[in-house]
Amino acid sequence: MNNKITAILLAGIINTAPVFSQQGDPKATEVWSPVPKIVTPGATSSDAPSDAIILFDGKNLDEWVSVKDANTPAQWTVANGAVTVKKGTGNIQTKKSFTDYQLHIEWRIPATITGSGQARGNSGVFLASTGPGDDGYEIQVLDCYNNTTYVNGQTASIYKQSIPLVNACKKPGEWQSYDIIWTAPRFNDDGSLKSPARVTALHNGVLVQNNFEIKGVTKYIGAPEYKKHGPAPIKLQDHGDPSEPISYRNIWIREL
Repeated sequence: MNNKITAILLAGIINTAPVFSQQGDPKATEVWSPVPKIVTPGATSSDAPSDAIILFDGKNLDEWVSVKDANTPAQWTVANGAVTVKKGTGNIQTKKSFTDYQLHIEWRIPATITGSGQARGNSGVFLASTGPGDDGYEIQVLDCYNNTTYVNGQTASIYKQSIPLVNACKKPGEWQSYDIIWTAPRFNDDGSLKSPARVTALHNGVLVQNNFEIKGVTKYIGAPEYKKHGPAPIKLQDHGDPSEPISYRNIWIREL
């Protein structure tokens, strides 16, 4: 094909292409306030941003208490920048209560872990601790790198409610992370549910829960259900199984 014919064909394409133009003043749809506040991000994706509340910095458990007695300091072991479950001392929870938030927490299953199924490094992060017992909304912590269990109870499940989208577990002995967006439930004055809780979670940077609608508090036996509550603390579980206890570090939260 010679250059003249090519030019004619190209001209035809250009001339027949639709012409899009917008009429009016673009400023009519510009919004200038309120101006979002400035938040300085951490040096890495796991570092706390400037507006975060540090719940555990590797030094002490000043922000935590025993679930058995809110007047008793948390009894877990702090060493080498991490806090490790101390078997038999019970669950621990934050002194402060929260509603909606963004939570970052890192955890490690011991390299020497033994056991199988649910008895292999079992713990849990309760996104809102709603009572003195194990009531609350749990995202499961467990070794499922090479361990089989029921899928709505495996790592990163919303326990007994939502199967994780994928298994993103690392090997035992390696640090892992959860990044969680929690929207708390709302209740009417008569105690009935106004809007359910929702959770989005990433495990080691991989989406595992996508705006899942929580069905109620976690139940080991029976169906989940809602009971009216307000802002609530975050709880970490001393599961009490015979396998080696797990550790946590670098815990921070941003209230939304």
